[in-house]
Amino acid sequence: MTIVVGYVPTPQGSAALARATWEAQRTDERLVVVNASRSDPLEGDTAIADQSTLTQVRSQLKNARVDFGIHQPLRGSEPADEIVKTAAEHQASLIVIGLRHRSRVGKMLFGSTAQNVLLDAECPVLAVKAK
Repeated sequence: MTIVVGYVPTPQGSAALARATWEAQRTDERLVVVNASRSDPLEGDTAIADQSTLTQVRSQLKNARVDFGIHQPLRGSEPADEIVKTAAEHQASLIVIGLRHRSRVGKMLFGSTAQNVLLDAECPVLAVKAK
């Protein structure tokens, strides 16, 4: 089985990665890290992790002794779609995502990745907050 985590280089993404790592250790499952954005990283998209950040993530997961893979589709579809699609492809037992507070207007204008994952996922979803 596999656990899928939606990761962005933010406190919420770090919280999701930490919890997903713990879950993978606890259940001895493979962890697939999905770092996706609908924007172009060359335009300064901060949701896409740069190589330095991905090196840190790899190191963190190796130190935790977790079997893992990193999926970073560039200029892909909506992040929620990528997370749900990856979970379905890997027959994930769990998806872990980070939550951040967003105003009602922000949700209306930009949508909510977390909400879309929660509604579309076929497996359980664990939503965590940053401390």
